[in-house]
Parts: sequence; structure tokens; C-alpha cells
Amino acid sequence: MDSLTQIVLGAAVGEAVLGKKVGNKAMLYGAIAGTIPDLDVYIGKLFDTVTALEIHRGFTHSVLFSIVFGWIFGWLISLYEKNAFTKEWSKLMFWGFITHSLLDAHTTWGTQLFWPFDVRLAFKNIFVIDPLYTLPFLVFLLLAMFQPKASKKRRKYNNLGLIISSSYMLLTIIFKGIAYSRFTQALNEQNISYSEIETKPTPLNSVLWAANIETEDSYLIGYYSFFDTKPIEFYLYPKNHHLLEKYKEEPSVKRLINLTNNWYTISKKNDAIYLNDLRFGLLSVAPNYQQFAFSFKIFENNHKIIIEEVPRDKKHAKQLLKDLWTRIRGN
Repeated sequence: MDSLTQIVLGAAVGEAVLGKKVGNKAMLYGAIAGTIPDLDVYIGKLFDTVTALEIHRGFTHSVLFSIVFGWIFGWLISLYEKNAFTKEWSKLMFWGFITHSLLDAHTTWGTQLFWPFDVRLAFKNIFVIDPLYTLPFLVFLLLAMFQPKASKKRRKYNNLGLIISSSYMLLTIIFKGIAYSRFTQALNEQNISYSEIETKPTPLNSVLWAANIETEDSYLIGYYSFFDTKPIEFYLYPKNHHLLEKYKEEPSVKRLINLTNNWYTISKKNDAIYLNDLRFGLLSVAPNYQQFAFSFKIFENNHKIIIEEVPRDKKHAKQLLKDLWTRIRGN
């Protein structure tokens, strides 16, 4: 999830664990705990593109990290914060770390909760930024912050934030199930043969859902809004995996394909090869749009295979918001 959401979640968890004893300091250290796992993004900048992608949501998002570094950070805090025991600070940091990772596991990227095992959990029921999850959570946290640490209202506000956010998370799982049912029904009605399907919410909401559908030679992408009144349309994107023939045995390319869980297409522009990661969708929900959110240029330089992520233009974000608002309201 985005940084603000993780800070809010960490602060609320810190308050739930130790707020009654140390007041707003519990929120402060909880917020810090909610931020630390994502420092792997900065670590990744020291490495090549593929390694950076592998590092993200890896070790720092694992149960092992939460246990070991929860105790280490708890011990460090207890050296200068004497209003709680090491065990209590460690408990706060552990829950701040682990809830960060559990929340991330509900998004699309994939979280190695059980690192070092290469199992990336991705339930894909909430987008990485969802105002309906974050804003109510933030409001109740702020209300709690301005109450005395022993106040019942403080506990009530914080608990309400946790309950409402968790309830919304549960709703998104239900929404995902409904969307999945609508997509599979549409595929059957249109006599489309497919081998696999995955569904996920589109950016910033849980009303409009996207589906990736694998067929023999191509992928189909479709959208379904709970306000739709017309049949779902599916748009075809050829796999073009044969275009990668020259690089398919390259270790870095194999690792990149592994990260995509084999949900990728290949495109060619001006003699350059691009691998497009389907898991994160396109930069628009407009029909037959071609620019993917995550695309990687693969080329050879001085007999070395180079992989570079294609930068995203800010103008795409503005267009996406416009297209989203139009499509959310129904087809």
C-alpha cells in the first residue's frame, strides 16, 4: 500500500498495543514501524532493475524480519524510552511490521511473507492506493490522537478506525468474488475458451474491476463496473512470446518473467524489445489502450543484456483519472 496508508495503519496498531501506557508515542513509533519495511525500495536502487524488483516486498516484509527486527528495534527504543519495557516496545514494533506486510499481501505486487521461500502472496482485492480504506482510518486516528492517553474515547476512536478499515477490506474480498463471477459468466456466454483468469481492482477504487484472461496465443483484458448495464467487452493483446526468442535463455530475463508469474506480453518498437507486465494493467481503462503500467525494455549493450523499466509519463496519470471516472459510472 501507499506510504500514508502504512503510516496510518502502523500508528493505529501502535496505539492499540501500547497507547494506554505511553500515549502518542505509541502512535509515533507505530508509524515508524509502518514505514520501515518499505525502505527496501531504497536498497533496491543500489542494484539492477530486476534485482531491485526481487528485493521489493522480500525480506523486510517477512515474518522472520518482523520477529527478529521487532525485538532489535524494541530493544533500541527501550534504551531511551523508559516508560515501557523492552518486551512491550518489541511487541509494538512486531505488530507494526507484520500488519504492514499483511496489508501489502492484499494488493497485486506480491509479498514474500514467508521469505526465504519464494512464495509471493498477492490476493489482489485492493489497489495500492484506495481513499475509501485510508481516509476514514486517518480521521479516527486523528480524533484519538487528541484525547488523553487514559481516555475511553481514545480507545473507541482508534478501535473504530481499525474496525471500519478491516470491514472495508472484507468488502473488497466480497466485491472481488462478485466481479470474478461476472467475468466468468461473460466468458461462458461469449463462448470464449481460456486457461486462466485473474481479477483485480482498478486504481483508487473497488467499484471497477479488471480481468486478465489467458488464451492459447493471447491475453484478453476486460473491465466490469458494478454500475454496468451492458455486456462485458474483452480486448485482445497477443502474447508475442516468440519475439523474445533471442533473450529467452538469459538469466535476468528468466528472473523477470518469473516475477510476472508468466503474465506478460512482448512488443517490438523501433527494433527494441519490450516485456509488458500484465499484472498491473494498463495506464488507461479506455478500449484497446496499449501502454502498460509496467513495461521493461530489453536490449544488448557491449555484449551484455540490459533491462530497463520504461518511465511513466505524468500525463498518463491525468488521462487515467479521467478515463476511470468515465468507466466507473458504467458502460
